[in-house]
Amino acid sequence: MSLGPWLREGARTLCFKPPRIAALHARPSILVMLLALMLGIVIGVQRLSIDGPAQFDLTAIHSGWLASLLALCACWIVVRGREASGAPPDAPSVATLFALLLAQQLLLSALLGLLYVSVVFWVPMSTSVDIDALLGNVWLAALLWFVLAALVLLWREAPRRLSPRAAIVVYGVLSVVLQVTTHEARFWTAHAASSADAFVGGDGSRIDGEPSTAPLALSQELMESQARTLPAALDGLTPGRPGVVELYAITFAPYADEDVFSREATLVSDLMRSRFDAQQRVVQLQNHARSVAELPWATPLNLQRAIQRMAAVMNRDEDILFIHLTSHGARDGQLAASFEPLAVDSVTPQQLSVWLDEAGVRYRVLSVSACYSGSWITPLSGPGTLVMTAADADHTSYGCGSLSELTFFGRAMYDEQLRNNTHSFEAAHAAVRPVIEQREKDAGKTDGYSNPQIAIGDAIRGPLRSLQQRLEVMHSAPH
Repeated sequence: MSLGPWLREGARTLCFKPPRIAALHARPSILVMLLALMLGIVIGVQRLSIDGPAQFDLTAIHSGWLASLLALCACWIVVRGREASGAPPDAPSVATLFALLLAQQLLLSALLGLLYVSVVFWVPMSTSVDIDALLGNVWLAALLWFVLAALVLLWREAPRRLSPRAAIVVYGVLSVVLQVTTHEARFWTAHAASSADAFVGGDGSRIDGEPSTAPLALSQELMESQARTLPAALDGLTPGRPGVVELYAITFAPYADEDVFSREATLVSDLMRSRFDAQQRVVQLQNHARSVAELPWATPLNLQRAIQRMAAVMNRDEDILFIHLTSHGARDGQLAASFEPLAVDSVTPQQLSVWLDEAGVRYRVLSVSACYSGSWITPLSGPGTLVMTAADADHTSYGCGSLSELTFFGRAMYDEQLRNNTHSFEAAHAAVRPVIEQREKDAGKTDGYSNPQIAIGDAIRGPLRSLQQRLEVMHSAPH
């Protein structure tokens, strides 16, 4: 018997219509084919979700069967209940009911797989919608749809007795709980999971260490080339002009497993050069396999050395040091750092504050684009400091998934406001707050408004005002 009748009746039951049981005969081969097709869809979609080389792990096949076993038990209780009540001759068997549930799940899995592939290959990455959140909401809706359709199917076949119907309700509840709280079996891995498990992504999910970028391949040539990048970047810094407030800038993207952070660091670096007159005063620290030979690594030691060198070159009585840090964030204030196979430590706000103080940097603009980044406000605040964050201390930020081009904060703050509308960090931050709030609502953010924060010391207002006035005059002059 072919799968056609099963898929047809599975589609009917997904639309909450009664199945035509007489046309169905569940043989072992049918069950095997349905399970194999479902497994194939999962394996295929998981492979497409990893950009670059990946290793297949057959041992994952042992996981994820509890929900299927639960469905089989529910079918058995329904059929036994009907037999005890005097089931008609054409009543479905346990295998028939179970196969119908598998057909429902197979059809929904295929639809979700097609949607995922369509999004990955055809939706432009410049869209303002958080694709990861959208796909997560679609998956949740599909799960609830499947469970409801399964309950309707089983309810129709169950006798009017308490135990079978109670079993159906328990099955529905446990199915949702299992799918939401347990991790899907992972058949593909790009590399071993890292220590990023403590960090949270832009959709509120825990970071599982599976990169969206190719892993770093170390070689002697690469190591020698990398050793030259930081000295070259620091030696190329130019001193400021006396009596002119200059901006020096460092961008820091320590998490190599998501392209979004390297893109954001590059955008902010370029913006500082073009809009803030910092052409020879920008150092970009970045962990990414594609830039490993050209840009210094984003490590705590490199950040400390960059701060020390900039403090030595700049006029500390008038110039401003701008630092933009972008990564996943943890509740304790650490920034996620990953660059397998290198071991990279996280940076904390307390460390950054000490390094700035030790270097004697008087005026500072500090920008932190990460979840829970509001925890950086208190340790970094001071009379000569403007510190701004993508979220408060209790909420995630948004837009740092594998399909995002920029974080919501990075896009609104740097690509839109500071690029097009103003040279004032304070004005730009005020303008992006309602924009980010609306975009998060549109994207389906479920844990509340990220609530970007800002703190401005009185002593830095004068240098910032001087810088802003000079830049406005420079960019308003005819070229």
